[in-house]
Amino acid sequence: MSDTTHSRPLPSSASPSPPRRIADAYADDLIVLDPVLGTIIGDRASHGRLPDFSPDGIDQLARLAGDTLRRLAAATSQQTVPEGDLATGAGAGAGAGTGPGTGTGTGPGTCTGTGPDAGSDAAIERNCARLLRERLTAELAMHETGETLRSVSNIFSPVHQIRTALTLTPTADDEDWRVVERRLRALPASLESYRAALTEGLRRGLPGGPRQITAMVGQLDEWTGRKGAWFSQFVAPGPEALRKELESAALEATAAVGRLREWLSQVYAPGVAGAPEVVGRERYAVCARYFNGIDLDLDEAYEYGWSEFHRLLDEMRTEAARIRPDAATPWTVLKHLDTHGHAVEGEEEVRVWLQDLMDEAVGRLDGTHFDIAERVARVESRLAPAGSSPAPYYTSPSEDFTRPGRTWLPTMGRTRFPTYELVSTWYHEGVPGHHLQLAQWAHLSDRLSRYQTGVGTVSANAEGWALYAERLMDELGFLSDPEHRLGYLDMQMMRAVRVVIDLGMHLELRIPRHSPFRPGERWTPALAEKFFRAHSGRPDEFVRKEVIRYQGTPGQAIGYKLGERSWLRGREAARAAHRRDGRDFDLKGWHMAALSQGSLGLDDLETVLAGL
Repeated sequence: MSDTTHSRPLPSSASPSPPRRIADAYADDLIVLDPVLGTIIGDRASHGRLPDFSPDGIDQLARLAGDTLRRLAAATSQQTVPEGDLATGAGAGAGAGTGPGTGTGTGPGTCTGTGPDAGSDAAIERNCARLLRERLTAELAMHETGETLRSVSNIFSPVHQIRTALTLTPTADDEDWRVVERRLRALPASLESYRAALTEGLRRGLPGGPRQITAMVGQLDEWTGRKGAWFSQFVAPGPEALRKELESAALEATAAVGRLREWLSQVYAPGVAGAPEVVGRERYAVCARYFNGIDLDLDEAYEYGWSEFHRLLDEMRTEAARIRPDAATPWTVLKHLDTHGHAVEGEEEVRVWLQDLMDEAVGRLDGTHFDIAERVARVESRLAPAGSSPAPYYTSPSEDFTRPGRTWLPTMGRTRFPTYELVSTWYHEGVPGHHLQLAQWAHLSDRLSRYQTGVGTVSANAEGWALYAERLMDELGFLSDPEHRLGYLDMQMMRAVRVVIDLGMHLELRIPRHSPFRPGERWTPALAEKFFRAHSGRPDEFVRKEVIRYQGTPGQAIGYKLGERSWLRGREAARAAHRRDGRDFDLKGWHMAALSQGSLGLDDLETVLAGL
């Protein structure tokens, strides 16, 4: 852990720094303070360290963000290209190089956008400036409202960040394992700093949610393990020469997690007993801005969630009738498929099956609907470690691709895996979903800033693309099997339900008259769970943990559907612009241009996509 930020001096007024230089300087300083992020993007100097999550560490992050915003303001106030033009403005000429990510390149994975200056340096600078300003402003708002002092969650907490960092730390040789040992030795102090932040949150009257604590305690029980501590299992493949040191470090880490678990259950849980499980409109708006990159009209978003619910319900009924015309509901059919549908038996067998599914997608999509660079084409299927969230997830490649992108399947003790729930999910997590977008960004890290490709990711942009990717695969005919298509619609329905219940319970909205469920009542977490269970093919335990997740990260779950809407709107606006101009719309070219922009908040995403 470091107590310095290594901040760069402010640029002189005679020579302002371009936004990309400011953004990359910020990223360099940030990973000193947040080595978990450093490991995620592949910074080797980060691998042996862990963050300071204490109030002082949180304040350092806020000071760095504030300093960077002032540098950005000083630099962009002297630029002559209007900020509002974004990637579609009339800035300096279009890029004409042939390397990855350039405006008119011809190699695999290049940007082939057709806007006035899509892919040019001027467009990249404008996009980078807007992203950096939006992200840092949203992060400071989270800091100022105290959200960082009550960061308890069954998926996004600092404890989960630490374990993710460990699973991504290289282990190729003895030196890598020595770095792993250093990181494990740093774990007790990092967890103590997290406890200090939660303690300060309690002192200020900023409690985390009681259900989050119960869920976290249960997860930490698994990590410290009745079947063997996860940390000891993690170091077991290490070299024999370092066996004693690694086992000792693993025991220290396990003991530290055990101490945190006891403190959470015996001190923090009683301290937050009776705290509200919903956040209200004011806190929700701040959190939603952070996860979505836009100041949302929350009531309009709620109505949109309901409209998608009804659309998908009609479509699910039609698809379910293709499988069992006599079934009462689509979810009756899904229950039938759990035991009688296509399935893969065995944990290793399902891992291989998912790998084959992604490899097939790469082979069929490359050259037809995308131009996939060779290193982007590599993606690995993995089984998630015990104690993970029940939902599958993805981890992006390192900047140099020495660590590939990976999809992770939590088995949750199962050995039978119905394929209806896997196919569209792996299009979401792998190809053409998260992997194709985030690996493409990494592929362009020499063209875009490190901030645009690995640091300033907006959740709703990435999740929206992944949900768009599921829909795209349906449009392209990859989900013609009725079981797989019904499973896809069920997952789409889950994302619509998320919008309804996340907004509904946190804002305590009224259930509309057109609802098939409790019309006229006001949402509560208990009603949210019942509604979700009635309209999902997921097991009860999954539903329970999902609702707990939404309670702990308000505004995040809505980004899947709202992000997908932005991607679809951007595509249709671009298609319409081509029609007006008498030009053919090249979907493959649009996809590659869109995936070559780097991160953007929803506030800017549609505008950029429409001009490609």
